[in-house]
Amino acid sequence: MSASSSSSRWSLALVALGVVFGDIGTSPLYALRECLAHGGYRAGDSLEMIYGPISLMFWSLALMVACKYLSFLCRATAQGEGGMFALLSLLRSKREALGPKSQVLVIWVVLFGASLLYGDGMITPAISVLSAVEGLGQVNASLQSWVIPISVLILLGLFLVQRHGTAKIGVAFGPIMVLWFAALGALGLYRFLQHPEVIAALSPHWGIEYLLHHGRHGIVLMGMVLLAVTGCEALYADIGHFGREPLNRAWFVLVWPALILNYLGQGALVVSDPKAVEHPFFRLVPEGLLVPMVLLATAATIIASQAMITGVFSLTQQAVQLGYLPRLKIVHTNPEVRGQIYMPQVNFILMVCCIALVLGFKSSSNLASAYGLSVSLEMFLTSVLFFFVANRVWGWAAWKALPPVLLFLIIESGYVGGSLVKFLDGAWFPLAVAVGVWIVMKTWTDGRGILFAAMQRGRLPVDFLVDEMARERIIRVPGTAVFLSASADGLPLALLHHLKHNKALHRQVILLTVRFDDMPYVKPEARFEVQEFAPEFYRVVLHYGFSESPQVFDHLIEALSSRSKINKNGITFYQSREILLANGPGAMARWRKRLYVLLSRLSRPATGYFDLPPRQVCELGIQLEI
Repeated sequence: MSASSSSSRWSLALVALGVVFGDIGTSPLYALRECLAHGGYRAGDSLEMIYGPISLMFWSLALMVACKYLSFLCRATAQGEGGMFALLSLLRSKREALGPKSQVLVIWVVLFGASLLYGDGMITPAISVLSAVEGLGQVNASLQSWVIPISVLILLGLFLVQRHGTAKIGVAFGPIMVLWFAALGALGLYRFLQHPEVIAALSPHWGIEYLLHHGRHGIVLMGMVLLAVTGCEALYADIGHFGREPLNRAWFVLVWPALILNYLGQGALVVSDPKAVEHPFFRLVPEGLLVPMVLLATAATIIASQAMITGVFSLTQQAVQLGYLPRLKIVHTNPEVRGQIYMPQVNFILMVCCIALVLGFKSSSNLASAYGLSVSLEMFLTSVLFFFVANRVWGWAAWKALPPVLLFLIIESGYVGGSLVKFLDGAWFPLAVAVGVWIVMKTWTDGRGILFAAMQRGRLPVDFLVDEMARERIIRVPGTAVFLSASADGLPLALLHHLKHNKALHRQVILLTVRFDDMPYVKPEARFEVQEFAPEFYRVVLHYGFSESPQVFDHLIEALSSRSKINKNGITFYQSREILLANGPGAMARWRKRLYVLLSRLSRPATGYFDLPPRQVCELGIQLEI
């Protein structure tokens, strides 16, 4: 390995500390505290009450992060990209992997898994920032009343700054997180050396005995142990930005040792001072360093929240481009850096929900009850999908693929069970968000199918227009007309309506279809297809991956550059704007039809989404019943 390659990987590992490990790295603020509180720990209890949770957290980090995500799932990538849609892409890459019915089921499972991230994306910033600011109460009890207002102001500022992008301040994320993890390790080591016997808590028998001896408390505890491994899905989703090697370096060299030392230090502190159980993290800190530590913790939680917000933006963009959500406004805050996007509508919804969660739950302990169900269900579904990838796509025998997946599912079933126990205490919230997003996705997908069928009924074959042009029955005028069409078959309705009302057609006609394929990226040589029906009459199909930002105007010119001369300023783009009525024959419930009509009104026109020159766009209204 060259010195430059190694240096690059270390640089990526540094950046990954904030983007990938920010969420899991801020878990020590509240994870052990909630485990001890919900596990029923009281002063004078046996060591099992402290060692059990620490043991379960250690082995969760080992098995779920180091084993499942860094060893297995990081290999399950589509062109280097990870995440739910990457698993779907892998399963679709092999035709015989899934039958027609199984494929439909897998699609809806993937969409539900993706929907779960939205609940996580709302709770993570709220609980992270709130848990850090609560350190003010440890500095001075009189400051406790300022925790909620300050948390709200920080969240408000975090979401308002999204429109400007994070490119300028992002370079500081890595160094700040290095300082954060160094502080975690140092504080934990300081307390651990005072009571080194706490190292025994890493033995798995403490965790197993706790679960066997404590019945319902054991189930509840698993829902809190989950807090120590939140952020795993971000690790898998961001594999394409960093690669497996930098993530391994960041995890094994700094993140994992720092987390384990900190949890051991918190455990040692509670053993020596049971009163510290109220807030073991900030009790680790020497009094003179408490204010700097609160500031550092706040900075770390802001970085962790930023990573989650960016992840939600990226997931939404992928869902939009695959046709599972309406077209939403996407702003590229830094065109030179892939993934630097801002989505105003999504950002506003996240901001309102995060602030409402802080005001409604009022403390990180209360929010911990709402946290976890979406994360645990997403982890569970990822394991199930990974089994099908390993068995159906990679060709692993069942005896090889099943044991590790079964181990992961057993642990994740504990997480899900422990989270369900907290259902009425707030765990219903992320599930309700996920179900709501899933209903929107399914309604949009089904509605597009019904709309497509309605438009196909009025579509004419291309040969019809070719014949009319050959017989010179159509008046031709100078210029270039590009008619956008969702289908690469027949004539678009926009062209037929244009002909009907204007009685003429441009000298140069292009039928344009933009397709997003079931892969993250499309090779340059497969970017476009061009079909010539007659002189100066073409069909162009542009292909993009679901992680790409389409450059439709430039690629259209490139596709036709070798066949025809095109004046960029003389092009007019025609797009049909459907006016939908919910009283048609479509096989969908009336309330879902109304929801689809509402979503279609919120959706950006294709011309706007593809960033075409607004002064060269003409929209034609078409009324359709669905």
